[in-house]
Amino acid sequence: MKQVELLAQRALQVQWEEELKKATVKYHIAGSWVAVIFNLIFGATDYINVNHHFEVFFIFRLAVSALTAILLVLRKPLNISADFLIFVPFLLISVQNAFMWSLMDAEHLQKHTLAYIALFIGAGMLVLWKIYWSIIVVVISIAANIYFLAKNSTLGLEEILASGGLLTGTVMIFSIILIQTRFNLTKKEIISRLALEDSNKQLNAQKKIIESKNKDITASIRYAKKIQEAILPSENFIKKYLPNSFVFYHPRDIVSGDFYWFRHINNISYLAAVDCTGHGVPGAFMSMIGNTILNKIVPGKTQPADILNSMRSEVIDTLEQGKESAQRDGMDIALCTINHETKVLEYAGAFNPLVLIRGGEMKETKADRMPIGSYFGKIDKQYTNHSIELKGGDTFYLYSDGFQDQIGSKADRKYSSKKFKDFLQSIHQKDTEAQLLLLEKEIAEWRGDEEQLDDMLIIGVKV
Repeated sequence: MKQVELLAQRALQVQWEEELKKATVKYHIAGSWVAVIFNLIFGATDYINVNHHFEVFFIFRLAVSALTAILLVLRKPLNISADFLIFVPFLLISVQNAFMWSLMDAEHLQKHTLAYIALFIGAGMLVLWKIYWSIIVVVISIAANIYFLAKNSTLGLEEILASGGLLTGTVMIFSIILIQTRFNLTKKEIISRLALEDSNKQLNAQKKIIESKNKDITASIRYAKKIQEAILPSENFIKKYLPNSFVFYHPRDIVSGDFYWFRHINNISYLAAVDCTGHGVPGAFMSMIGNTILNKIVPGKTQPADILNSMRSEVIDTLEQGKESAQRDGMDIALCTINHETKVLEYAGAFNPLVLIRGGEMKETKADRMPIGSYFGKIDKQYTNHSIELKGGDTFYLYSDGFQDQIGSKADRKYSSKKFKDFLQSIHQKDTEAQLLLLEKEIAEWRGDEEQLDDMLIIGVKV
């Protein structure tokens, strides 16, 4: 791992050094051309301010600009470094200014100070090199000033310092710090940018891997959906025995933790609405377990309470919930049987009730408050069996809690159990197809832009 990190650091170093080199070449070529052009342009100020020295000054300027231009042209053939390329005009213009200073009186010295200062400040904006180059330029510039002033100037030291010498010397020294600071900032900026680009590349690579894996996982889940849908009873099969019925089934995810179950044996229809622990893939696994257990139990038992008691034992054994470390997973269920000869409905429930509406009046048959699974020492408690004689026009519903627990986008609260039952009562007289459409519309309007929170399941049967 350390070896990989070292290789990555070395690769980053090579990158930033190359980027810094490119930036240095760009700035130093630009700076050299600026020196060539503006050094000659500033010759006009010599003509205005010190006309009697104009020819000498212009020859000096022309020589410096010409030498710099030659270096620019021969840079690639002679493989001249970018640092040396800018070093030559920077140093020569500074020496040129030192020579010109030595021939000026105090008044013109003050005027020329600005041009001298501009050289070092301008260099601070364009030069990118290591600190020793700046020190060499400043040391030679100070030495040149001392030499030319001592040789040519009639001004005293105090007069020279007062006329701009002190200020120029200060700016020279400051330029060392300015150039070094800019060099370090540029270096840090390049390193940070490259590190960010490298991080983005890694993130994009990881993103592609994750997207690919997500695509594979989603494809697998979609296939699991087909398997889950295959175990659900078809609408035609249910309507063959319960013609006036509907199933409202809205999984929150691709696969669902809610499922409905139906069997018809010896003129008795078995109908269940089941809400397994969780939703999505975990809930779907539980639904497969629940469906398998129901298929195993029902041929031998006819009373809903007996079915739930056996189902609970099977779930506990299957999930090994007798162990201390076992998960407290399970399911809530509303299970009923309809005897088509006697017109008797029998019901038992684990948390999920049965609602029956007769003559406009609603009656709720409460479920036992214990799930199908291990639950706080209630393993030995039996589920309650309820019996109801059905009459023509009766409508009954089995459901999970997903619909009533949905948050509304406008109300910012749950739909609520009371509102759900009131809505069922308001639509129960309509045919089952119309009821299904009204439920679809109601929850869509209530939910709005809100995310669906849970799987939704409602089964309605009109006698």
